[in-house]
Amino acid sequence: MFKELFGLPADDTGDESRTDFAALRARMVERQLAARGIRDPRVLRAMLAVPRELFVPESERAMSYQDGALPIGFDQTISQPYTVAFMAEAAQLKKDDHVLEVGTGCGYGAAVLGQLAHRVDTIERIPELADIARMKLVCAGCDNVFVHVGDGTIGLPDGGPFDAIVVTAGGFGLPDAYAEQLAEGGRIVIPIGQTRRSQVMYRFTLRDGNLTSENLGRFAFVPLIGQGRSTAIRPPDDDELEP
Repeated sequence: MFKELFGLPADDTGDESRTDFAALRARMVERQLAARGIRDPRVLRAMLAVPRELFVPESERAMSYQDGALPIGFDQTISQPYTVAFMAEAAQLKKDDHVLEVGTGCGYGAAVLGQLAHRVDTIERIPELADIARMKLVCAGCDNVFVHVGDGTIGLPDGGPFDAIVVTAGGFGLPDAYAEQLAEGGRIVIPIGQTRRSQVMYRFTLRDGNLTSENLGRFAFVPLIGQGRSTAIRPPDDDELEP
């Protein structure tokens, strides 16, 4: 039923390596995403479309579709598939949106966002990772994703305004630059917390010049590093969190 709904190919296409990854990707979307509450069909299709195995190191390729993060070098990780899909859905993207992603990593999350938006600018502070991401995005055919090297906590001052800003590292507060670069009605999706092991995912929305916030539950991310000024966010009580 799931395969018919999303027009998936049959499991046996005659190319063993491609067939295996296609089947693993379909199983990931069905069991890790749809079964756990990801409902936006555009997000599910984007996760089906992007070959995660192209974005992980060769040594980790067999584990591409496991339900967890994987190391990509430089003390960084490629996020768990569910986390990537959750943030993409939380950003409420439309096909004409201009998106800023902070924390390119290997480029996988940017590739997914590129399936959902008109243009994605993504910032990576580690030049070597930015080079790797560019190469992998080209290999994946992502011609609407543009990688920049810089301090993600100051955003992309000459690039906005952005309809959405998706931050893939955990900050101690909300960087002030993000609100300044956000379009009216725009959304910021960012994990915020005082420890690396647990942050709260927030969605901030700009309405009539004011930011409103929603907490979306606990996640764990590598830290957001940079020199930009941030506004402290009061951590919610446990009973305020989404289940």
